[in-house]
Amino acid sequence: MSYGKRIAWLKQRNEHKYSNRYKGSRIVLFDMDGTLTPPRMDFDKELLNPLRKLSEHAQIGILTGSDIDYVKQQMNYVIRHSELIYCMHLLPCNGTKWYPPPQNMDDTYHLRHNADMRETLEEEKYRSLIRILLDLQCHISSLDIPLSGEFIQYRGSMVNWCPIGRSAKNTDRKKFIIHDQELNIRKSYLKRLQRKLSLSGLDKYITCALGGDTSFDIYPTGWDKTYALRHFEDFEVWFVGDRCDEDGNDKQIYDALYSKGRSYKTSGIQKTKEIVESIANHLSSMGEPNE
Repeated sequence: MSYGKRIAWLKQRNEHKYSNRYKGSRIVLFDMDGTLTPPRMDFDKELLNPLRKLSEHAQIGILTGSDIDYVKQQMNYVIRHSELIYCMHLLPCNGTKWYPPPQNMDDTYHLRHNADMRETLEEEKYRSLIRILLDLQCHISSLDIPLSGEFIQYRGSMVNWCPIGRSAKNTDRKKFIIHDQELNIRKSYLKRLQRKLSLSGLDKYITCALGGDTSFDIYPTGWDKTYALRHFEDFEVWFVGDRCDEDGNDKQIYDALYSKGRSYKTSGIQKTKEIVESIANHLSSMGEPNE
């Protein structure tokens, strides 16, 4: 199928199927960092053709803890140069933000849903959380780890705490990752954070998990990646991610879909490619969904 015909076909299919009202649609949700891209790096083009094949049988969703600016930066090639955008949903901040696919070639992504963390928690609980994070940041800064800037990033529907700072260079990130793997720094501080939340009574309202390779994702309880399922209640949903183990930010949605045989854990780009090809072949043999 030519590029032009493929765009027209995907656009026509998208007009009928991306709405939640269409019963029986399929969507495969992908974590971004470590699944479709190396951590904080660009989309790996080796996955382009497998995703094209998959798009013949299902829509695609990018479900990440990162905010929309990181998604657009890392998925820039797909968004600007691929017809996949006409069946690709962007779901930053664990899906608490939702950008459905553009409806025509002259359109772009528009925010359809947005949740507000501060409004949900109310101001005093939010301020208490920030004080706890600032205290922990002061403590962890005494360790022999790289330090840059923007340690606490508010993303509207979640907070990302990065002990080395979101401004860290790749060399500093790699150095911290090695230290973290050797000394379990983040796992140790995750327990400290959870203990402080418990002592302050905030554990009833706030959940925290390891985010990516260098940070923590913190959000209202229930706003993990299973939040994205609310947008696709009539869909057959699949998921592929790399942080599916205990304390990882993919665990909840991985577990939610595991019993249905629709969740996969990847170990990197090559494994993701194999998984995508396997799902595409499986869906091709199944035909249209009956759910």
